[in-house]
Amino acid sequence: MPKIKTNRGAAKRFKPTGSGGFKRAQSHRRHILTKKSTKRKRHLRSTGMIAECDKASVRQMLPHV
Repeated sequence: MPKIKTNRGAAKRFKPTGSGGFKRAQSHRRHILTKKSTKRKRHLRSTGMIAECDKASVRQMLPHV
């Protein structure tokens, strides 16, 4: 039986929380930032949580977390 592997892309994007959820970063902050307002960029710095309906998928991709 082969070992269960972690999805490395998901491991870099999601961090587990103590309550069983996963933290994620906001999107749209990599490039083309000149046209975005300072307020918009500031709000994109904050982290968010993944939706409840996506929890099972992320947990399956990160079996050892």
